[in-house]
Amino acid sequence: MKRLKTTGILFCVFLLLISGLAAGCGRHRQENTGYFLFYLNKQREKIVSKSYDPESTDTKDLIEEFITRMSEDSDDVDYQKIFPDNVKIERYEYTDHQLYLYFNKAYGDMPTTEEVLCRGAVVHNMMQIHDIDGVSIYVNNLPLTDANGNEVGILTNDSFVENPGEKINNIQEANLTLYFASTTGDGLVRETQHVYYSSNTSLEKLIMERLLDGPKSSNARSAIPDTTQLVSVSVMDGACLVNLDEGFLNQNFEIKEDVIIYSIVDSLTELDTINTVQIAVNGKTDITYRDKMSLGEYYKRDLDLVTEDGDEVEVVQKQEKEGLLDSGE
Repeated sequence: MKRLKTTGILFCVFLLLISGLAAGCGRHRQENTGYFLFYLNKQREKIVSKSYDPESTDTKDLIEEFITRMSEDSDDVDYQKIFPDNVKIERYEYTDHQLYLYFNKAYGDMPTTEEVLCRGAVVHNMMQIHDIDGVSIYVNNLPLTDANGNEVGILTNDSFVENPGEKINNIQEANLTLYFASTTGDGLVRETQHVYYSSNTSLEKLIMERLLDGPKSSNARSAIPDTTQLVSVSVMDGACLVNLDEGFLNQNFEIKEDVIIYSIVDSLTELDTINTVQIAVNGKTDITYRDKMSLGEYYKRDLDLVTEDGDEVEVVQKQEKEGLLDSGE
């Protein structure tokens, strides 16, 4: 039985990051332009930013300054404050590099589309502060939960989908069943990931990217060689062609070749639209993988290698960091 289920939650993208962001710890601090203030645009359908020169330098003073600024109206109609007037941050706690924000009950009354945007903008603002490694949101003294009633937990910039291309997208969520190698390399571990992703990204591409990123479960490891890059993935008439680069041919004899192949095949055939999978290397399929498995074949689903289950985790697809957010400059 197929395990994938999408909810069809549609809302305009809350995505972030401007081209050229400095790397490191997922923060938005830029070397040349300093800080940004993140707002919602006039239509309240996406996050926008303006350069900002804070008055404070101390961590706690910066936290309080950003809390104040997030609750204030902008002097530019194209930059709307994050919260509706009735939504307030009643208090905060900062300890061990974690920031805990306590909102009033009205936060929970926001429509889902607007709440996710607000959540993203709050995190982007606060994660610029050097000493903050994560942000937790509480509503009426209870941890923030998602649409399924699961606690959202600690948030960072990487907790939000990023996708290049169009500025306005639909965001959906899905439960992906993925298959990774067992720690011994001779079996598959089934892991369920609850993923938020952009509708610009096909589900088959999303699955391959999650496989390449590796598992979250402690009893699993990535089956695909870690030097592998995805070239393309396409589906036609139930057949999926996965085109990988030459990194896929790198040898890791700790993992059996059929485990590697069926990590891909079994994960992709969880989709109702895929019945068979063929793997290519730089477009070539006339290759026998490790002299044992022909890439000229279309492989069908086979769960005989599944030996155990991994964890159920919530992740958000992380992709290219360009063209995702409008700058006010």
